[in-house]
Amino acid sequence: MVSPGRSPGSLEDAVWTLPSQSDFPFQSAQSTMSGSVSSRFDEDRRHSSSASGSSTSGNRERSPEANGRRMRPSVVSVASSLPTVHEMRDRRTSSQTSLANPPLPHNPSTSSEETVVSSKKVLTNFQKVAARNPEVEENRIRKLSRCNTEYDTQKTVYNRLVDWADSSHTRLGNQILGFFMEGHRRPTLPSKNDLLGLAQHYYPARADLKVQVCDFGLGRAERTEITLGQVEEYWQSRPDWVDVRWIHAPLGLGLPHSSIEDIFLHDGQPGREFENGGAPGWPYVETEVLNMRSHRNFQEMRDVYMILSNLRELDKELDQCTFVNDENPSLQSDIEWRAGHLGVTANYWNLVASDMPWQLDEGLAMGIMGPMEGLQPIGRRIDRQALSIHPFFRDSHLVRNVFRCFHRADGVLLTLSPMAGVNFLDKKMSQHLSEPINAIFDNENASALGYIFAAFSDQGTSTWHRRTVEWFLTYLITEVGVTPHAQRQGYNAPELENAYQSVIQDLKRRRHAPWRKNETVKLVRDYLACIDELTTVKVICEKQVDLFKGMQQDVRKFETEDNRSRRSPDNSSGESMTERIKWALTLVKGRHDAVEKLLIDAKQSMEALFQLRSIEQNELAIISDSQNKAIFLFTGVTIVFLPLSFFTSYYGMNLSTIVDTPRTEGYFWRLCGSIAFFIVVVVTLGALRHHLRNIWKSSRPVKPTYSMV
Repeated sequence: MVSPGRSPGSLEDAVWTLPSQSDFPFQSAQSTMSGSVSSRFDEDRRHSSSASGSSTSGNRERSPEANGRRMRPSVVSVASSLPTVHEMRDRRTSSQTSLANPPLPHNPSTSSEETVVSSKKVLTNFQKVAARNPEVEENRIRKLSRCNTEYDTQKTVYNRLVDWADSSHTRLGNQILGFFMEGHRRPTLPSKNDLLGLAQHYYPARADLKVQVCDFGLGRAERTEITLGQVEEYWQSRPDWVDVRWIHAPLGLGLPHSSIEDIFLHDGQPGREFENGGAPGWPYVETEVLNMRSHRNFQEMRDVYMILSNLRELDKELDQCTFVNDENPSLQSDIEWRAGHLGVTANYWNLVASDMPWQLDEGLAMGIMGPMEGLQPIGRRIDRQALSIHPFFRDSHLVRNVFRCFHRADGVLLTLSPMAGVNFLDKKMSQHLSEPINAIFDNENASALGYIFAAFSDQGTSTWHRRTVEWFLTYLITEVGVTPHAQRQGYNAPELENAYQSVIQDLKRRRHAPWRKNETVKLVRDYLACIDELTTVKVICEKQVDLFKGMQQDVRKFETEDNRSRRSPDNSSGESMTERIKWALTLVKGRHDAVEKLLIDAKQSMEALFQLRSIEQNELAIISDSQNKAIFLFTGVTIVFLPLSFFTSYYGMNLSTIVDTPRTEGYFWRLCGSIAFFIVVVVTLGALRHHLRNIWKSSRPVKPTYSMV
């Protein structure tokens, strides 16, 4: 690496021997998957991507004048951020002597036995050299195959159900043709067993809902998949080697959510209180998170709920299977008591409604929410978002979900959220969106929850600053709260705010296009959709900023108490809770500021659209005035000559002089009058068709009830 004629310790040699990615044959999973500050927010971070290494090599071979580029900043200005010659020599020596068993990346601040997960490391995960565990990968592929096979079966039933439901709104003409032509007949409803299987595929019974249990100990981590019907057993006790047990249940706001959290908190002592991060009298952390869902899957979930929940013939069987596999001693009784207390029915559809994600314009900005404040869908149709104008997000839908955390003093953490979408944006997002919802947790490149377990799956709590449930809760909420973003895969996909910027630019381009009928209405709708989406994202960012600021105060209080009690950190080189919150706060503030600027730009652009269209309307009015004068002159001429034409035509008729025609004038009026009357009626109905259609729709019930007969 050292060029001939240069002293090994020279500054020039230190610059030209900047190590590339090839100098590090293996990269730790913890290092690449740790939460850290991105390049746009951390000015002191050194660039360690493969692109940086190749760029340095190219500059060494060719002078700046040869490639026509300006010279980089002074060597002295960047020397402080580069590794020393001794550090690089140690790395090369270690790399060459251990190719068979590649070591972890060298970090002067840690020992050789452990790797510290730090937000100050590069977030990029360009191309992992270390392959996954073959057994784990094989199990994941087998699970995906099984889920896809089941989905293909249920997709056929879903298509038949939707065709049947849509046929109830067909026109009268098609219904009449259905009696004579088979192609126009109403599709048949799938069988009862098929419908029951479809309902439980998209909305599993509460006792059968999959729950993830992740155990973290010193140098060890394990994950177990259980059902909600077994969850009480797992939070009442844990193995001795476990420092923190994390239980994640995909439940949204509703009766099961409220019962689970209440039973969990009642079975143990509460942990250290987040007084400022929580709410008065409620020292637990909760926030709203954004994630990407497949538009197709979102529409399917809404269709299944809105159609099947109105088929009364399915209610009995579905209600019976809700708690069939429930082994918890108190969950069912608590849900039934809570339902009676709130005056609602604990039936199947009321319990599973919380599985549906919220659109950005549904619900309110969250505070403390009760079991009755969940989503109540009002229609089947899922409109395309303004974000889908961007090609990368064409098939995706940005949704919001509640994410709530409850921790106890015994080291058990319970998280509740129906979040089951893609959190990390990368070039394979379309592939991630196509994966089944119940398998997304296994994909660490798409799911933030799956990534968090994978980050500590090898070393457990060895890298934690403090092996406490409060430290893990802070890591978890900061990792989930800043999503979605494209940092984990090295920015190989557009960030959310960059995509919205491209959408606004596209709307501006359409604003200057020539006028076309109905185009302005579509353009204004896209503007309003974009403004609504940005407003919701901004409000969520504001809530997250308040949350992290409050947690920052609580964490400082914890550290002060620990210092007074002389409780030293378990890993002094690990990332502290204060550093973690500072990193998340920086990212959320950056997104909030960017969204706020985009929101102002979108509103100003729409106001400019209105002004432009107003000017165009004035010009069209001038043109229309000249046309009206011409039509007025033509109308005057028509009024004069129309009666003359009628009388000359009428009195000029002489049917009796036509050979072999015994018809009289009465026959003429009966025939021509009937034809003229029919034409007038048809033209009148055609002109008033929209008004008559609205009257017919208003006379129909708002919420139709489907029948299996």
